[in-house]
Amino acid sequence: MSWNWNSHGLPFLPGYTFRDVTKSAFHRSQTLDYKNGYALPRRPTVGIGQDPLLSEQLIQQEISELSFETPDNTYGSCCDHSLVEDFIPAHVALDKKVLRYYAYFEEKILFSPEEEYRVRPVVIYYYLEDDSMCITEPMVENSGIPQGTRIKRQRLPKNDRGDPYQWKNLNLGMDLEVYGVKYHITQCDAFTKEFMESEGIVVNDPEPMPVDPYSKRRNKPLPSHTTPSDFDRLHQFLTMDRKVLHFFALWDSADSLYGDTRPVTIQYFLVDDTVEIREVHEANSGRDPFPVLMRRQRLPKKIKPESETFPSCVLEVTTDEVQEYYSPKDFQVGETVKLLGRRFLLYDCDGFTKEYYQKNYPDMEMKPIEVPRRTDVPPERREVPPYNGFGSLEDSLQNCLSVIPEPPKKNVLKMLENNNKVLRYSARLDSLNPEDEDRRFILSYFLSDDMISIFEKPTRNSGIIGGKFLKKTRIPKPGCTVENPEFYSPADFAIGATVEVFSRRFVLTDADRNVLTYLESISSEIPSQTLESLRQKLHVGTANHQPADQNGDDVVEPSS
Repeated sequence: MSWNWNSHGLPFLPGYTFRDVTKSAFHRSQTLDYKNGYALPRRPTVGIGQDPLLSEQLIQQEISELSFETPDNTYGSCCDHSLVEDFIPAHVALDKKVLRYYAYFEEKILFSPEEEYRVRPVVIYYYLEDDSMCITEPMVENSGIPQGTRIKRQRLPKNDRGDPYQWKNLNLGMDLEVYGVKYHITQCDAFTKEFMESEGIVVNDPEPMPVDPYSKRRNKPLPSHTTPSDFDRLHQFLTMDRKVLHFFALWDSADSLYGDTRPVTIQYFLVDDTVEIREVHEANSGRDPFPVLMRRQRLPKKIKPESETFPSCVLEVTTDEVQEYYSPKDFQVGETVKLLGRRFLLYDCDGFTKEYYQKNYPDMEMKPIEVPRRTDVPPERREVPPYNGFGSLEDSLQNCLSVIPEPPKKNVLKMLENNNKVLRYSARLDSLNPEDEDRRFILSYFLSDDMISIFEKPTRNSGIIGGKFLKKTRIPKPGCTVENPEFYSPADFAIGATVEVFSRRFVLTDADRNVLTYLESISSEIPSQTLESLRQKLHVGTANHQPADQNGDDVVEPSS
């Protein structure tokens, strides 16, 4: 509020005010300011037309008096703070506190000769935190009526002025009219009753929920006339559905050409007295895996005498030609039953079948019998052809195990643990040829896959080109078979030992110091003669950690 400096003590009425011609700015002062890039509010110091504000005219003493002025207390003294309690708002004190009432309303049914009205129960929820209410109707399965939430949560008006219902207006036995529908409250839950009584309201006695006349009429059996029949098929379907008698049998077809005794299962469906026969397929039996030996059907037991000449082989047998069908009493464990001209020996049944016969046919004993088991013919021993030398031994063996060979499995964990770990030995060729006496080799054993590679050291003026003599491969020991191959391991590589590699003999003359370190770490798996030969060799002439051959030449790392 700006101070009017041009009033001159005159009343603020038309004709008594004068426009100040000296003023030219009538805009409102800016109240928004930016500081360090942030928008901040700013309190104006002048009003419209650059008039000073009244607050700016007050002295500091008047502002202090307005700040510390306390209103007069109507009740009690302002200094008595002992009776003052902490204020708790309603939405906190009454949070999640709901009153629940059970009620019903009557729905008029028009143009129906069976019912005049229908009683529909509802549940009324009253939320104390905001005085809102919601009305829901319990869902009834297959009722055909839209049910669920009738009125969503809101404040419900109780009169034309729009005053909402309060919890004080609710009680048992009263009618609650909402949007033209009258709900009669009959009961409430324990929390609602306790809350109303704590607030001093007398809760009326609960009333029983009235019975819906339509539902009551539906519960009474309708008058009907049932034609008497020998057997009730509907009752059989309702009581025997998915109940099957399961028998284990042997089909004896020894009389036929290439006949044999084959195991089958006979299933008797109690729901319609049908029988199904399934053949138990055995692996490598040479028969097609078609399990259904006879489709599900009713099996005739006796044909009427006048229909014995009926051509059943080309025409379907109906109930007009059949005198009696097979029933559960015709299946006895331990006896042979003839079905469609085939003999089946029943030797056992499942647990449900035994319980069914004990309950319905106690005279029949379902005791399993011992049947001769077919002796298993020992499989012929598979002969593996001799190794032809092409590829590795494992790859060649896969061609003999399957039509589509698969790569041999590898020990991945061993490959990861022993990656880049190689044991190196010096060797010479044991040959009768005098030209091979000076040839020197480096034998490398790879711990990751137990493969061996041989590298020949170049010798000057020997006439033999050095380099790779044998690529990485697994070398079997002499005398082992293809079925049980034995390969060389570090335990076989002792100093002075002979290693036969594809009809060539190599004599180990020296080894790397790393070989001795590794073999000592697994000394429990290595023979003592191997360790002792390495210690004796490496203790002599091992100034550097490279093994030396008989001529004093150091063993160098082979280059590819």
